[in-house]
Amino acid sequence: MSRKHHHFKGAEVSCCVKYFLFGFNIIFWWSCCGAHGPNDWNLNMYFNCTELNPSRERCGVPFSCCVKDPAEDVINTQCGYDVRLQVEMEQQRSIYTKGCVGQFEKWLQDNLIVVAGIFVGIALLQIFGICLAQNLVSDIKAVKANW
Repeated sequence: MSRKHHHFKGAEVSCCVKYFLFGFNIIFWWSCCGAHGPNDWNLNMYFNCTELNPSRERCGVPFSCCVKDPAEDVINTQCGYDVRLQVEMEQQRSIYTKGCVGQFEKWLQDNLIVVAGIFVGIALLQIFGICLAQNLVSDIKAVKANW
């Protein structure tokens, strides 16, 4: 009996990888950590800061929250360990302390004209499509009337 091996097609995998990398890069673009700040990671079972948590990542944040050192070639994946035990001034040296929601709002305000232009452009394309569809319906009704 032959075994069939199912593999992902290259385009499918690269598409998924692209979306993952895009989402991951947004965190670096916005320089944020957590939805409202680093303490949001208390809701995560690995990063929560309770005494009952045996994880080494306890009271930490993921490395995506860390401020990247441009001199380092290799990403330090342990840079967020125990960082939430420090006072906020010390945290700011090693991690981003602003939440992603606030950073998104700031980005949206800074790019409001571009975002609004994109939405207006999409709306105009939709309206144009509706007009063409209505024109097609009218033409079909006119042809049917001549039968």
